[in-house]
Amino acid sequence: MSTAPIDPPHRLLMGPGPISADPRVLRAMSAALVGQFDPAMTAWMTETQTLYREVFRTANEATLLVDGTSRAGTEAVMVSLLEPGDRVLVPVFGRFGHLLVEIAERCGAAVSTVEAEWGQVVPVSRIEEAVARERPKLLAVVQGDTSTTMNQPLEELGAIAARHGALLYTDATASLGGNELAVDAWGIDAATAGLQKCLAGPSGSSPLTLSARAREVIAARRHVEAGIADGSPGRGRRIASNYFDLSMILDYWGEQRLNHHTEATSMLYAARECARLLVADGMEASVARHRLHGGAMAAGVRGLGLELFGDQTHRMHNVLAVRIPDGIDGDAARAAMLEDYGIEIGTSFGPLHGTVWRIGTMGYNARRDAVLLTLAALEQVLRRGGVSVRGGGGVGAALEHYDGATPESAGGAR
Repeated sequence: MSTAPIDPPHRLLMGPGPISADPRVLRAMSAALVGQFDPAMTAWMTETQTLYREVFRTANEATLLVDGTSRAGTEAVMVSLLEPGDRVLVPVFGRFGHLLVEIAERCGAAVSTVEAEWGQVVPVSRIEEAVARERPKLLAVVQGDTSTTMNQPLEELGAIAARHGALLYTDATASLGGNELAVDAWGIDAATAGLQKCLAGPSGSSPLTLSARAREVIAARRHVEAGIADGSPGRGRRIASNYFDLSMILDYWGEQRLNHHTEATSMLYAARECARLLVADGMEASVARHRLHGGAMAAGVRGLGLELFGDQTHRMHNVLAVRIPDGIDGDAARAAMLEDYGIEIGTSFGPLHGTVWRIGTMGYNARRDAVLLTLAALEQVLRRGGVSVRGGGGVGAALEHYDGATPESAGGAR
């Protein structure tokens, strides 16, 4: 049987992620492979650590990559920090808060939650009350939940966790690079992300960073695989996962270079290039760029007469949820966007499926032309679906937003 080579259709990925990767990242991925302990490779690993310290805004020595999608980073942190019976508190305001609950439960933790209605965030006062009541070892919170598009405020949570002897972990998969995140200034003990959203890369590598406190907890459970033993005794309860054992991964990325797995070379190239581009632009400029183009998309959607879902004061800059107007089949409209215009937008999960579309403006696609093209296509799909819209209303409103932006508010991006 003859099988044709992969020839992807042309797509503009304007959903909640993955997004269209930056061509510079794809070019970096095509570079030749070298051995995992080649001096060039280990030098690039070290450079990648340095770059992600700037991305996360941290001085944490323990800043590295876990090979796997963003969920791999989440699992690595939680399985390495948690032992059976440990108490965990999770604020839940969307699908991915429920995911943190499940992963913690799989680690054998005793999990409690404090929940908000989808489309809202959890008030910090309620989180503080729950931390004081539950006395968790770990406060685990999603920063930006793409299922609802909400951005949970984190600035006060590190101090709250520290006052009560807890560690703070945040899943910043959907938010890092497009929304402010300051790991050290906010007292975050562990943070993880992925490449496929605001970092403008493909899914498959998970950057993470660990504070000294988090690293101490992990070091207290350090064991070395048989066959590569370095003579040091094992400590504490062995971490339940071999692949996600951060004590061993830290040895691999550290000066010892103690073998753990074979680093995914092409994904390292991608992750390094994602961070290099962000750092070259500046993290504040990246956040401003996402704020500018995300705001233009929101203005354009409103210009079409559509309603945004959720508390807009706490929406991420890089993705918005749009209520599907009456009289149109939401899935059929998404299919028309894809088939007629090559543009992908998203649906949502659980109680929001069939109720909202999710439109992303992130990473390489946080651009004026991508925003305007998406709005123009959406207008035509709405018209063909029988929805009454003002001609040019979406594009016009977005252009007015751009015209009103100052260079300072836009981070220099126009």
